[in-house]
Amino acid sequence: DVQLQASGGGLVQPGGSLRLSCAVSGFTRGGYAIGWFRQYPGKEREGVSYISSGGATEYVDSVKGRFTISSDSAKNTVYLQMRGLQPEDTATYYCAAKDGDRIYRDYWMWDYWGQGTLVTVSS
Repeated sequence: DVQLQASGGGLVQPGGSLRLSCAVSGFTRGGYAIGWFRQYPGKEREGVSYISSGGATEYVDSVKGRFTISSDSAKNTVYLQMRGLQPEDTATYYCAAKDGDRIYRDYWMWDYWGQGTLVTVSS
């Protein structure tokens, strides 16, 4: 079974940094894309950043220049380095995976989800 394990959330002051990790296991064929999403209370999940199996990356405008997505194939782990965090980044962050190389911005297109990790940005 495909499993995703997200970690790295916590409390950080405005302007601070956190690195989220998404450990992926269970893919037995081909490559997969990974997306990071966040969800505010009472809102739908929204895409934050994505990385294809080929290494192509995308970011939502609000995090461009502050967040960096990367992958370590040896560890089957995808990271989301977040810098310059602001209170509006406070949310529960989820990683998701999908077979193949395509990136989808809509959360309902993703097949596998990790549990959420809470990021709180507050002084």
